[in-house]
Formats: sequence, C-alpha cells, structure tokens
Amino acid sequence: MKQKFSTVFLVMAVLFTVCLISSNLFATKVISLWGVSLPGAVLIFPVSYILNDCICEVWGYRKSRLVIWLAFGMNFFVVIAGQLLVWIPAAPFWDGAEHFNYMFAMAPRVAVASLLAFLVGSTLNAVVLSKMKVSGGGRRFGLRAILSSVAGELADSLVFIPIAFWGTPARSLALMMLSQVSFKVLYETVILPVTSAVVRKVKAYEGVDTFDNGISYNPFKISDI
Repeated sequence: MKQKFSTVFLVMAVLFTVCLISSNLFATKVISLWGVSLPGAVLIFPVSYILNDCICEVWGYRKSRLVIWLAFGMNFFVVIAGQLLVWIPAAPFWDGAEHFNYMFAMAPRVAVASLLAFLVGSTLNAVVLSKMKVSGGGRRFGLRAILSSVAGELADSLVFIPIAFWGTPARSLALMMLSQVSFKVLYETVILPVTSAVVRKVKAYEGVDTFDNGISYNPFKISDI
C-alpha cells in the first residue's frame, strides 16, 4: 500500500537537519551570557531537540530514527565538503581563506565528537520520550519532553566535551557540561508551551498520534519505518 506523504513531517525533518548543521557553524563563536561562556550553538541546537520531540511524539520513534540518521548523514557530508574546500588552495586574489578555514577546518577529533554526540544524544532523547509515552498512556507530554531532553543533552555533553576537549582538567570539563546542559534544558523548558501547542496542532492536522507498541529500538534498524 502506498504510504501517505506528509508535508509537515518533511518540513520538520528539514528544519531538524538545518538546525544540526547550523549549530556546528555557530559553535565557532563563543558567547557570554550572564558571565557564562558558551558556544554559539546553544542558541539553536536545543531547537533540534524540540523538533525531535515533536516528530517522535506525533509519528513515533521509527520516523524519528530515520530523521536522526538523515541529519547525521547530511552533517557528515557538510563536514567532509568543508574539509575538502579547506585543503584546496584558495584563489590568489581572494582574501577570505583565513576566515573560511576558521569556520570549516574542524579538528578531526572535534568533528568525530560532534557527530557521535549528536547521534547518541538525539537517539536517547527519542527513546526516552517514546517509552515514557507508551508506559504513561500518552499523558504528560511536557514532563516527558523535559526528562527526555535532560537524558539526551546529558548524553550529548558526556560524549562531546571529553572527546573534543581531551586534556582539559576534569573540573573544567564538569563545569562546561553542567553549564551547557543546564542552559539547553532551561531553554527548552521556557519554550515548552509553544512546543506543546505545536504538537497538539500537528496531531489534529495530521490525524496521527503514534504509540510505539512492540517496536524495535535498535538505533541501526533504519529500514523499519
């Protein structure tokens, strides 16, 4: 049977991918908020978790898993393309090479850390949200969204920061992880009313409210959609 095409799902999947790729570029700027130094990515990366929550809540874990791997693949493509352009000599008359290289010349360790952290964090976020929905009969989306984000963001930071900043004192690493996770979860908590409203409207518009009963949570089973 031919599957129904969802424009809303497509838009959310594209936005999710754009948020991920953009956050890697924005991370090259370190900002200061209330005296706390944070990578610029904290302003947009939490949006990917909000979109992940919406996709998983409406269409289920299997669709969320597909989007996560799709975003991972597109991000990997951008990282490789950026590295390739960094290696290719710039035209003699162009004076922007230094700035371009600063944006795209990620150290291999940082690139690997970023990709792995996203994959682990986003997948855990979707798994927690999905399983809590089934066990709770679909109630308390707000609580599920926050707890799944805490799990996902914590896993993301535990993977990314130690790998990317290997050699940094443990106390500094812990403070970095705490500040990032706290800011991102606070961000998502503040915007939760908007997330909940979007989820309700999308469910009504699509006529879909998926419960992941009896599915496989194997993160590598991408073909199961």
